Amino acid sequence: MKEPQASALIAHGLVHQELFPIREVSRLTGVNPVTLRAWERRYGLIQPTRTESGHRLYSQADIDAIDSILGWLRRGVAVSKVGSILARSQGPAEGAWAGSTVGDRSRWQAQVREAVRQFDAAQLGRLFEQVFASHALEQVFGEVFMPVWQALRASQAGYGQASEWLFLDQFLRARVLLRLQLAREPKSRRILVSPLSAECQELELLVAGLLLSSDEVAVTVLASGQPVEELALVCERLAPDALVLFDNHRPANDLDKRLARLAQRVNCPLFLAGETAEMAQDNLEGGPVGCLGAHGVSMKQRLRQFLAGQIDT
Repeated sequence: MKEPQASALIAHGLVHQELFPIREVSRLTGVNPVTLRAWERRYGLIQPTRTESGHRLYSQADIDAIDSILGWLRRGVAVSKVGSILARSQGPAEGAWAGSTVGDRSRWQAQVREAVRQFDAAQLGRLFEQVFASHALEQVFGEVFMPVWQALRASQAGYGQASEWLFLDQFLRARVLLRLQLAREPKSRRILVSPLSAECQELELLVAGLLLSSDEVAVTVLASGQPVEELALVCERLAPDALVLFDNHRPANDLDKRLARLAQRVNCPLFLAGETAEMAQDNLEGGPVGCLGAHGVSMKQRLRQFLAGQIDT
């Protein structure tokens, strides 16, 4: 099964079409028609529309769902478990591109991709401010910039693609760091965000910190490479109201035991966020570690509820 390319629809000029036949979806995603039908019939993961003659037609949202499914499968999640993870990850305000259409989102992504291809920092900066001015923080990153960043990171085989990803990565890290610094005025609560594993990318960590910040909560993001075994010392000296571990990779088999030991050592509540939290949630349920999920709105909402004592870990 070949890797899907997030920019494939843009490259083929198909973003303005509403529905796609199964053969086109198979070509764009690398998933054969038999598998697509199985995901629909056996697991209910996608629900294409049908013509009067019974032929399947897939929307852009269906193709986005297929890309998400492939992402979870690459992380080692069984297909039978993907449905429940996707259902949990749908926050109340995250499924829709508020005030716009899927085509609008794709056009923003296409403009970002072109600015990156030209290494045009000025145009990229203008696009960032335009999207930021008209959409929620979660949409700026989750719907526009991070999908382009993820697609470039996944496809660096061609000449210049690694340079393009590094260009966008550097730009976004600088912008997120600036906004985190601007949000560091005194708050009633303070949390630390730390990487769970060495594979966690700095930009993903910074974006998570920005999404978790609010008028009441100040966020300090610890550096990539922060040793997990030394977090008890860091928490002792900084005395945060909570520690959030973030990661997007498949959890280790003994993650629940490791986190339980860490929870006993730190002097504050311990939470897990990112796609790792989605995959590990069932194993951690009822334990000392709270799961915040992987999406901005739900992460912030659950953190607020935990800190207010409205839900238990």
